[in-house]
Amino acid sequence: MQHGPRKARSVYVAALEPGSGKSAVVLGLFEVLARRAGRAAFFRPVVAAAEPPDPDVELVRRHYRLAQDHAASYALTAGELHAPRATLLSRILDGWSTVAEGADVVVVEGSDLTGAPASEPDLNAAAAVHLEAPVLLVVGGRGRTADQVLDAVRRDLAALVDRGCDLLGVVANRVDPAEAEAVRAGLPAASGGLPGGVLPEVPLLAAPTVAEVAAELEPDVVAGSPGSAREIERVIVGAMGLPHFLDRVGDADLVITPGDRADIVAGTLAAHLSGTYPAVAGLVLTGGAVDPAVRRLAAGLGAAGVPVLAVPDDTYDTVSAVGQVRAALRPGGERKIATAIRLFEDHVDHEALARRLDVARPTRTTPLMFSQQLLDRARADRRHVVLPEGDDDRILRAAEQLLLRGVVDLTLLGREPEIRARAAALGLVLPGVRIVDPAASPWRADFAHVYADLRRHRGVGLPMALDLMADGTYFGTMMVHLGVADGMVSGATHTTAHTIRPAFEVIRTAPGVSLVSSAFLMCLADRVVVYADCAVVPNPDAGQLAEIALSAADTARTFGIEPRVAMLSYSTGESGSGADVDLVRRATALVRERRPALPVAGPIQYDAAVDPEVARTKLPGDDVAGRATVFVFPDLNTGNNTYKAVQRTAGAVAVGPVLQGLARPVNDLSRGATVADIVTTVAITAIQAQG
Repeated sequence: MQHGPRKARSVYVAALEPGSGKSAVVLGLFEVLARRAGRAAFFRPVVAAAEPPDPDVELVRRHYRLAQDHAASYALTAGELHAPRATLLSRILDGWSTVAEGADVVVVEGSDLTGAPASEPDLNAAAAVHLEAPVLLVVGGRGRTADQVLDAVRRDLAALVDRGCDLLGVVANRVDPAEAEAVRAGLPAASGGLPGGVLPEVPLLAAPTVAEVAAELEPDVVAGSPGSAREIERVIVGAMGLPHFLDRVGDADLVITPGDRADIVAGTLAAHLSGTYPAVAGLVLTGGAVDPAVRRLAAGLGAAGVPVLAVPDDTYDTVSAVGQVRAALRPGGERKIATAIRLFEDHVDHEALARRLDVARPTRTTPLMFSQQLLDRARADRRHVVLPEGDDDRILRAAEQLLLRGVVDLTLLGREPEIRARAAALGLVLPGVRIVDPAASPWRADFAHVYADLRRHRGVGLPMALDLMADGTYFGTMMVHLGVADGMVSGATHTTAHTIRPAFEVIRTAPGVSLVSSAFLMCLADRVVVYADCAVVPNPDAGQLAEIALSAADTARTFGIEPRVAMLSYSTGESGSGADVDLVRRATALVRERRPALPVAGPIQYDAAVDPEVARTKLPGDDVAGRATVFVFPDLNTGNNTYKAVQRTAGAVAVGPVLQGLARPVNDLSRGATVADIVTTVAITAIQAQG
């Protein structure tokens, strides 16, 4: 069979023994390459079976929103490995070619080697050679001394060389933290100087979730959801008296107790609801039939959100069964995913791997690449962002991801006991977060005095200022104004007006800017452009439209986009007339007057701004026509409808609105914002604060 030329660079992530934890390495590597490659794809030569879907395929495919479907993401199932080797390799190459079409890099993950035929390591090596993919070797370190880990590295690398593989690097994974430094010191010699790293064992990544335990036990569901993604950090048996039990229970414990222990069930659920005791991950009731009183009690306290499951086995057998559950990185397990990515970023020389892989930075920028670059830029110069809506579940989930990834430092506003109780109930950790209650904060009086001075000309006195400072948005704005925080993101539960009014009153515009406007970063299939204004200024006059254009050009530069500004109208050049066209024409002249070096065209129609062929006809010889990157709409009605039309019909990702023109960054969220939207907006705010 003839195959076409290589369409993408590939890297083959492989282990030569089970239990290496290579899925965490795959996730970290994919994250790094997604920042550098225009489009990254994922492929597995062999999966266990077509159904259920392979968890590693689904993890990468869904977390990174890849266009490829599950069936196209692998070539073979374990049951098909009896075919001749040439046939297997041909099918692997065909499958790889499908996902590689149009991709810049493909991360290939080898098979799991669990219950596999003895020939499977040979097939993995042959596949890597056949795909011309250098191998990133993953060596498991769990339960091994440093010398044993290094011996395994030497052995496995030699085996790959013997099989003709090209080597990219080596990662020692799940290494005992006490042995990690010795492994790190010895790895260059053991690997022959290959780049890589040493990932210490993190208990969280080996902790099963309630859903994984439920899948193993097949329980009767008494209350709550058995599909909880919350990790179980410890199993505790409820066999003692309630007071002693409550002294020992901890956050994220799975409580296993006989089904007739109404006191333990009631005490555990009540403690979870109280906010003053740890929040358990779930309850498993043993011994068969659950006492009806216990069942009614669990159902009545269902608001606790704790899964209550019942099994027929006794307590001892149930504890043993839970201990055998194998944890995995799965879609939706955002805490584990963020932890694994941060671990890879912190402990692996990923820049050296990328250089050795020789993935060229493309001229195009995909939505995935852009979003990863935002996080990378924010992390490189960490800023402090305040989130006034600390009681919102989406805000809490986003905060966990941002903190675990080290993107920003965060302050959440709200009552600390309630925020921490809700975070615990959701199974979240918020390392290093600062929580401030505006109503009780000692800053409130100081902020009120400053605000009253700023707004005295509007008749604001100290009593009114004190009342306003109990409001999270006003309090957060004052934190930004006084430099206690670098930026603020709000709007998940508040209106746009409530978010930006305090900024207009207190922070005001940057020097040389007279107008606050907005922009959307529109992530198209192969590039990112700026749309303005789509959210703030309804009917700008010529001066305001020019101001919007200048601010949008600055926004573009902030996010690495070379500004070429199109002042949009229903007419191009001198072909039309009328009040609306004349307004755009005057605004374009003002932009040129204020910033002569800025490339700008206007009035110009959208098709002439984006299509080189149309541009050659309608505005020949213009530097912006056909290649615009900043699109300035003549009014809010046009801008808002256009961004939504492009977002919905062209599959573009609309990031924003980004407020522009303020002296310090404050950004607004849609009340329908997802956790991913919040993470991105906070990263944007941090980048704006970097200046």
